[in-house]
Amino acid sequence: MIKVLFVCTGNICRSPMAEAVLRHLVDEAGLADQIHVDSAGTSDEELGNTTHRATLQVLAKRTIPHDPRRYARQITHADIREFDYLLTMDKGHLARLQPMKGESNAAVIMFLSYANQVGTVKVEEVPDPWYTGRFDETYDLVTKGCEAFLAYLRKEHGL
Repeated sequence: MIKVLFVCTGNICRSPMAEAVLRHLVDEAGLADQIHVDSAGTSDEELGNTTHRATLQVLAKRTIPHDPRRYARQITHADIREFDYLLTMDKGHLARLQPMKGESNAAVIMFLSYANQVGTVKVEEVPDPWYTGRFDETYDLVTKGCEAFLAYLRKEHGL
């Protein structure tokens, strides 16, 4: 089982959106028994809060399933050990996770790096829609990132 963890700040906007989009793509590809997807935040600010309503609206508009009762959680050292891929939304998250990695074999990498490599996006970071209010733009970046990452997984792991 390949384990993927998306990481953002509060785990209420970007990372749960990416979690839902990748899970949907994985389900459509018939790979749910081979790829596990989750998300977490680097901050404890939103612990116990549900996914942001605008994220839920964007996902619903595109018929992407997501549990509206899913609660934000903070990344743990156990996550670093358990997950194969820790995909960060921005450079700040990457900097926060690097020291936590220790001897873990997990790939800690910027999420959009896969989409950058194939040329579907030209930015390195997913802007936080909490501040920008641009949830549709975030969805577009997340979708391109998830498509590129899933293609990478399929090739890398022979799926």
